[in-house]
Amino acid sequence: MGKKSKAAAANTVHELAGIVPRILAGIIDTFLLLMFMLLAFAVISSSGYLLPALANFFSLAVPVFYYWYFWTRRNGQTPGKFALGIRVVKADGTPIGDVDAVIRAIGYQVSAALFGLGYLWALVDRNNQTWHDKLARTYVVRSQTQRRTVKIG
Repeated sequence: MGKKSKAAAANTVHELAGIVPRILAGIIDTFLLLMFMLLAFAVISSSGYLLPALANFFSLAVPVFYYWYFWTRRNGQTPGKFALGIRVVKADGTPIGDVDAVIRAIGYQVSAALFGLGYLWALVDRNNQTWHDKLARTYVVRSQTQRRTVKIG
């Protein structure tokens, strides 16, 4: 992204995504991830190569890869976020990068660690940010122009 387009992104006003679309997108993505992982575990275990250590690594690495891919290669939108018309952007309004995506994906585990308190944080945060948003310096915004906005940058 050139200087001119970064400056334009930094001056863009976005509508923050509400809590309900974020929850629904999370449900869709969790369902898709579980279906993929169940299928993959079935294929791997039928071949006799599913070791406990490999299963643990796989169950941590696949979600990180899933989120990284969609956030960095699909305009900040997982299938769930796409279906609900929301996406992830960096705090300066630019698209999320590789490192940011990995931090945010790992941050999902941090957000869930204490009974989901990191996710619930969005209910009291004025910018609807969760702990993983704060860790990765990201916002979840509407894909279209809407009413409630935040100036990013």
